[in-house]
Amino acid sequence: MLHQSIATTSVAPQLLARAPHIHRQGQLDVRIATSEEEIAAAQALRYRIFYDEMGAKPTLAMQAARRDIDDYDHVCDHLLVIDHGLDGRPQVVGTYRLLRQQVAERQRGFYSAGEYDLAPLLASAGGQLLELGRSCVAPEHRNTTTISLLWRGIATYLAQHRISHMFGCASLHGTDPAHHAAELSYLYHHHLAPPQLRARALAHAPMDLLTAGSYDVKAAQRALPPLVKGYLRVGAMVGDGAFVDRQFNTVDVFVLMPVDGITRRYLDRFATANDAV
Repeated sequence: MLHQSIATTSVAPQLLARAPHIHRQGQLDVRIATSEEEIAAAQALRYRIFYDEMGAKPTLAMQAARRDIDDYDHVCDHLLVIDHGLDGRPQVVGTYRLLRQQVAERQRGFYSAGEYDLAPLLASAGGQLLELGRSCVAPEHRNTTTISLLWRGIATYLAQHRISHMFGCASLHGTDPAHHAAELSYLYHHHLAPPQLRARALAHAPMDLLTAGSYDVKAAQRALPPLVKGYLRVGAMVGDGAFVDRQFNTVDVFVLMPVDGITRRYLDRFATANDAV
């Protein structure tokens, strides 16, 4: 269990000094959390974004702690972007939660398995899988620098652990799939994963709500959340069916990204770029 009486995104400098960062740019660096305090700071940021900003519904325990907490936090790696220039106290301003297949198999499985049937993917992907989750960035840091650092951290992690595919659930705001009919239909018609890699929503909400040709494709593309657009730019494919997550006030879409294609098209320039210090 993590113990922290007051939810804060701040981290003591001496804690950060104990472990090296992965990359640094200006006053920001990206690293893997090595302490409970760093994870607690990431949970505090997640609470601010998911619950205060996006309208998710916390449990009483999370509301009291003002941290987004679940049973996967203690088995996942936590990728953090740290800002060292905020009032002299380093703070977590961006985070991803990373769960490798070999870790998931020793623990409780993948988080996404609660929403999607992963059997085709697990049987056919080959190599090691990595689940991405709980991604968020503080509002004042939603810029190219922060996002690039997160992806540079992911690129290094992929290489270290020989990952073949990344996957996770990307979210559209609200719980009414009909409100996102064009976006969901576009994803289904243009980015559906092949059958052998296609996860299927357990509580199936159809994505092909509109027939092909009946909606404005470019408008649907523009309406997608920035994170989904970023995934598509690196060759992401989607599963079959959306999942309505009422706790998080989202309509979720399963996203799968083959690492070989991502590395060739996008991540190499982040993983090999010189750090700006």
